[in-house]
Amino acid sequence: MRTTYAPFLFASAAVLAFAAASSAKAEEGMWTYDNFPIARANQTLGTNIDQAWLDRVRLSSVKFGGCSAGVISAEGLVMTNNHCVSSCVANLSTPQLQYNETGFTPRSREEELQCPGASAEILTDITDVTQRVQKAGEGLDGQAFTQAREAEAGRIEAEACGSDSKIRCQVVSLYRGGQFKLYKFRKYSDVRLAWAPEDRAATFGGDLDNFSFPRFAIDAAFIRLYEDGKPAATPTHFTWNPNKPTEGEPVFVTGNPGSTQRLLTQAQLMTIRDVVLPLDQLIASELRGRLIRYSEEGADQAFIAMDPLSGVENTYKRGRGRMAALIDPAFMDQLAGQETVFRRGVAENEALSAEVGDPWAVLADVQPLARELYPAMALLEGGTGMGTTSVAGGSPLFQWARAIVRGAQERAKPSDQRLSEFSDSRLAGVQSSLFAARPTYPALEQIRLEWWLSKTREWLTVDSPYVRTLLGKESPEGLSARLIEGTKLADPAVRRALWEGGLPAVQASTDPLIQYVLAIDAQARAVRTDWENRVQAPTDRASEQLAAARFAVFGDAVYPDATGTLRLTYGRVEGTDVPGQRIPAFTTFAGLWDRATGAEPFNVAPKLLAAKDRIDPATVMDMAVSSDTIGGSSGSPAVNARGEIIGANFDSTVLTQRNAYGYDRNVNRSVIVTTQAVTTALRDVYGMDHLVEELGVQ
Repeated sequence: MRTTYAPFLFASAAVLAFAAASSAKAEEGMWTYDNFPIARANQTLGTNIDQAWLDRVRLSSVKFGGCSAGVISAEGLVMTNNHCVSSCVANLSTPQLQYNETGFTPRSREEELQCPGASAEILTDITDVTQRVQKAGEGLDGQAFTQAREAEAGRIEAEACGSDSKIRCQVVSLYRGGQFKLYKFRKYSDVRLAWAPEDRAATFGGDLDNFSFPRFAIDAAFIRLYEDGKPAATPTHFTWNPNKPTEGEPVFVTGNPGSTQRLLTQAQLMTIRDVVLPLDQLIASELRGRLIRYSEEGADQAFIAMDPLSGVENTYKRGRGRMAALIDPAFMDQLAGQETVFRRGVAENEALSAEVGDPWAVLADVQPLARELYPAMALLEGGTGMGTTSVAGGSPLFQWARAIVRGAQERAKPSDQRLSEFSDSRLAGVQSSLFAARPTYPALEQIRLEWWLSKTREWLTVDSPYVRTLLGKESPEGLSARLIEGTKLADPAVRRALWEGGLPAVQASTDPLIQYVLAIDAQARAVRTDWENRVQAPTDRASEQLAAARFAVFGDAVYPDATGTLRLTYGRVEGTDVPGQRIPAFTTFAGLWDRATGAEPFNVAPKLLAAKDRIDPATVMDMAVSSDTIGGSSGSPAVNARGEIIGANFDSTVLTQRNAYGYDRNVNRSVIVTTQAVTTALRDVYGMDHLVEELGVQ
């Protein structure tokens, strides 16, 4: 149970000094909307925001897949990043009509096209359900503890949302089990692409410029929310500001940062440094190489590989920045010092120490098991929350097969006894993803599957019983070819029939990929069970105790780790003068023309280049902001103190990747595409006059 000790009541002088030092980092924190430090933000920035301002910003903020976005008109128009709609663009394109090359520029709403399987949602309500979830796990250990809490979360979600398809409920774990909140979302299942520039306009500089600044990218796109076949009514929305930003002005960034690990102990961070990141980076680098080789086979192959290659490169470069942080002695000493002060504060209070015990020791004892079990868990099951390795290389065909097989098995059980992702409250999301019509490419699917099988054999060894089950007497090359050539799961009608037919249909299926998943699933489930019993459950229990101690010492002045849910952070428009990262606050179109060489990756998009004479060269393209962001913040609206949208976050610098583990204002910079640049692109490059008018631009 969460402790009821008053904040700071037992804090020593050292702890108070640490708290004061932490609060001096005034822009630190990815804050939840129900605990945003309004007074602190106003004092730091000289602003005057209030709760009504927060509510408007929250209701104008959108979660779109793994990205963020913002409502910018009363008729469902939403801005996000171009790279956040890349899958939609790829799904709507063909080798003959490639919207990534031409841009997607519909001349009216009637020409806006639905993004297959896409959905968007707006956070409408937050309710504390901590006591209920924590009580469900009392007295239990291992997988029983994990399943009991997950089952209770599923019941809470079902009670709050029922069968209403327009509402989604999610119980969110915050402070690593210290709090549980029920988030209620307004869901939009019909999302249509309204505008996307040429890919080269959004990705100028390619992987060389990724996670860096200066940048010269118009990484923006528009989608529209639809309801009952019509544009959704969205009376609460950001006001569009097409003007040049001002250096030093306050900026708030609202979005859904994916995951941070700032509340981990030193022992946990060492596991990530020594085991998780090396595995993730090494195998991702090989997948990147295979995709590059495939993309060089021809124009069609380059088109097919473009989106997955971009994703792998992004993940790999982010991991490189995080590894650099974990081997930086000064940075790690800073984190170790914070942990020492925290532990001292708990130890000096006998009552508090007796209440929480020694969770640091528990977590330290778990690490040898985590190190041992991580490779099998990551490669066969995924979902550890520690790394980024994806099963089967992210193959949609394999993911569909697993969803069909497990869905059939799990739906035969009561909801509270299922794997959490198949509880009644979450089935609608599974079905939506499964039934959506999306193109698949056999050659790409085979690359992904072959890579996964070969890397699993390499890391787990040839003699591993898991590998023997995965491969039998076949090779990764032969098995992947047989499965991909024989499967019919690319057809959404086949997937739907198998899902609706339930377990009898799945067991009777002759589809080789379905039969393969059936054959390997028991072993994958066993790996998951072992992980949940020996690593996840004791980690969750100890993390809950740490959270109780943290609340007792620091109160609600501590923000939770990012969890892919809506957060608000803030900072100022400014560059840095840090060695290795000396950057200005702004880039302009004049800088783009100067940087362009005409050769990849510094070739300007054709339509953008053709409009050169119509564009004011002093127009600001991108800006650096000292806000606290991380992966998942892509598309996050950058908002001024008046609640006007002035840009969208699309990147951060390589040194900022240490944000996963701790905040460092000296190097922390978010990279924002400005609304001034987007307005210029809409009006002067792509002729999207109807959107310019909808935005209220004169």
